[in-house]
Amino acid sequence: MSSLAVTYFKPYQPGIERTVSGFRFALVNKKNGCESGILLYDDKKQEQRIPLSEKGRKGELFGVEIRGEDLNQLTYNFYNGDEVYTDPYVQGVAGLEQFGGKSTKERMTYGVLKKQDFDWEEDTNPEIPFEDTILYGIHVRAFTKHKSSNVAHPGTFEGIVEKIPYLKQLGITAVELMPCYEFDEAKIKPLYSDHREPEETKQKEEEGKKEVQDGRLNCWGFQKGFYFAPKASYSAKAPEISFKTMVRELHKAGIEVMMHFYFPEDISQGFMVQVLKFWTMEYHVDGFRINGFHLPVRMLLEEPVLKRSKLWLPYLPEEDLSCLEEDSFKHVAVDNGNFRNDIRRFLKGDEGLVNDFIRYQRRNPKEYAVMNAVCDYDGFSLMDLVSYDRKHNEANGENNADGTDYNYSWNCGVEGTTRKKNVLSLRKKQIKNAIAFLMLSQGTPFLFSGDEFGNSRLGNNNAYCQDNEVFWLQWKDNTQMFQELLSFTQKMIALRKQNPIIHMKKELKVMDSLGCGYPDISYHGAEAWRPDLSFVSRLVNIFLCGRYANEGDPFLYLAYNMHWEAHKLALPKLPKTLRWKRILSTEEDAGGEALKEMEADNGQVIESRSIAVYQTESSSK
Repeated sequence: MSSLAVTYFKPYQPGIERTVSGFRFALVNKKNGCESGILLYDDKKQEQRIPLSEKGRKGELFGVEIRGEDLNQLTYNFYNGDEVYTDPYVQGVAGLEQFGGKSTKERMTYGVLKKQDFDWEEDTNPEIPFEDTILYGIHVRAFTKHKSSNVAHPGTFEGIVEKIPYLKQLGITAVELMPCYEFDEAKIKPLYSDHREPEETKQKEEEGKKEVQDGRLNCWGFQKGFYFAPKASYSAKAPEISFKTMVRELHKAGIEVMMHFYFPEDISQGFMVQVLKFWTMEYHVDGFRINGFHLPVRMLLEEPVLKRSKLWLPYLPEEDLSCLEEDSFKHVAVDNGNFRNDIRRFLKGDEGLVNDFIRYQRRNPKEYAVMNAVCDYDGFSLMDLVSYDRKHNEANGENNADGTDYNYSWNCGVEGTTRKKNVLSLRKKQIKNAIAFLMLSQGTPFLFSGDEFGNSRLGNNNAYCQDNEVFWLQWKDNTQMFQELLSFTQKMIALRKQNPIIHMKKELKVMDSLGCGYPDISYHGAEAWRPDLSFVSRLVNIFLCGRYANEGDPFLYLAYNMHWEAHKLALPKLPKTLRWKRILSTEEDAGGEALKEMEADNGQVIESRSIAVYQTESSSK
C-alpha cells in the first residue's frame, strides 16, 4: 500500500466526501477508551490503520482526510477497539455482489472508495403532479429475473431500462422501487403471525436470532441497510453507474423514479432526512415511499431540498398540515384511508359498501394527495385476489402462520388454479373491475407490477422469502388472458389521461358551481338522479361533468354493478346536441355503440359484477 498523507478536520455532519486528491471521512464515535479509526484494505486485504485524533473531534464527530495515489483501488471499514464495522454512510459496498450468497456470519462487507464520474446529459426531473401520475410498483430483481422477461440483464437496474418501451406503452408515469439500496438479504429472522401473545412473540424472535440460517432470504429488504449505496446484486455494472443510468433513461422517457425506504426504530430522524436528501441530489431520484418507526414527518415537510420531491407517507398528523401550502406543488401523499380493503369487499359483492366507495372514489384533499391501491407487494396479487379464499404460505416455512388472514378475497368458485371456463371468465372480469375501480377514482392510482396481466403468486400473500417463480413476474405474453388484461389496463390508463375530470387537482364539490345545469359530480341508481345508498345496495352510478375540467370536455357516466344479478339503469338526459355512447365495459362483448334516446332513458342493462363507462358525443355524428 502506497504512502498516505493524513490530516484532521472538524466536520459538521457524518459521511464521506471525495476531494481532488483523496477522501474526507466524518464518523460518529464515542471511543469509550478504545482506539478507534479507519481500516484501509488493498486488493489482497492487507490493512492499514489510521487512528482518530482529538485534532479532528467536534462533540462525538471525528474528521479524517486521507490523500494519496490509487485510493480508488482500496476498500475500508471502521474499527473501535476489537470491533470492525462498515460505515453506515458508505456509498458503495463490497461483499454483497452476489444475491443470496453465504450467510451473514460468513461474508464480510467493506466500504468502496472508488467513485466514478457520470454524464447525466442535462437530465432534469419530470416533476409530474400527483393528480397526473400513474404509479407502478417494482421489485427490481423479481421484475425481470424470470427467463420469460427476455432481457439481457435479468433482475437488474439494466433490466428495467430494457422494459422502458413496455412501461411507456402501458402508460406508466412513475415507478416505485422496493428497497434497492444495499442490504444483506441473507440476514433474516422469522416473521411470525400477529396472533401470538406479545411475550410468546418476543420469545420466538429471540430464539430465531440464535437459529442457524435455513437458506431463506429476505428478498424484500425491509430491514436495516446501507442507505447511501445502490444494491450491487441488482447491477450488471458498477452499482452507482447502473442506478444513475436507469434514472437518466427513465427520465428521458418521461417516467419518474421513486424509492421505497424502510427505517427501523434505531435509525435517527436526522439520518433519515439526510438519506433522502442524498438520493435526491446524487441520484436525481424524484420521490420516496417511506415506512418505519418514528418518522420525522414535520422535518420532511419543511426540508427545502424535498419540496419538489414526491413523499408517500404512511400517515400525516393533523398538526403538520400547516406545513403544506394549498396552492404550492402538491408533493405529499398518504394512503386513501381503507380504500384497499373496502374496494376488495365491494368487488366481491359485500353489503353496506356503496357509501364508503363513493367517499373514497371522490376523496382528494386540497393539501395533499391520496394513494389508491387494490394490491401491493404484500398480500395477494390481483390474480390471487380473485382465485383464492385463503392464503397458501406453506413454502415460507412458517406453518402458514405468517401473512394476514384478512384478505377480503373471493376465489370465484374454485380454490386456486382451474380449467373451468366459467370460473376463468369471471376471474378475468373481476380483475378488470379492480383495474377500473383504480383508474376511475380521484387520487393517484398505484398498480403493482404484474397485476396488469394477471401474474399469480400461487396464493402466497407474504412472499418475502420467495426468490423464485412464486414472486418473479412471469411474462406469459402468448396467452389470451395476458393479452386481454394488458390491453384492458392500457385502455383504462388512456381513458384516465384523456379525461382530466377523473383526476382533478382538488376534490369535486357535488355542486353546480358553474351554473351549467349539472354538478361536477353526482350520484345515480337504477333511475337517474336517485342513488340507492341503502345497506343492501350493490349498484351505484357516477356522473362526471367534464366542463369542470375544461370547457368542451365530454361528460362521463360510470356505472358500477357489483351485484350478482344484472340491472337496468337510465342515464341522465343531455342537451339535444349531445348523446351517450358506451365506450367501455368489463363485460366480455359490450361497448362501442351509441345509444338511442329511448335506450338511454330506461333501456340500458348493466350486467352482473361489471362496470361500464359512457361518454358524451355530438348527436350529429
